[in-house]
Amino acid sequence: MASKDRSLVRASDIGTWTFCHRAWWLAHVQKVPHQNPDQLARGDQMHSQHGRMVAMTPIVGRLGVLLLGLGILLVLILIIWY
Repeated sequence: MASKDRSLVRASDIGTWTFCHRAWWLAHVQKVPHQNPDQLARGDQMHSQHGRMVAMTPIVGRLGVLLLGLGILLVLILIIWY
């Protein structure tokens, strides 16, 4: 796994710290491996996938507005035509 940018405060770090200061210290200072690395990897994967979906939100929003505009234009053309 790539080195994490520690200049960022991650929600998982806050959650770990809030739940158990010792667990955070063991993981981040002492570098003790996670008890369930498969679950941790799945969580990382799901968060990455969610991040990609969130990044697409503006594009999908613009596409929706464009399609709405085209639909309104089509209705106006049909009203004028008939």
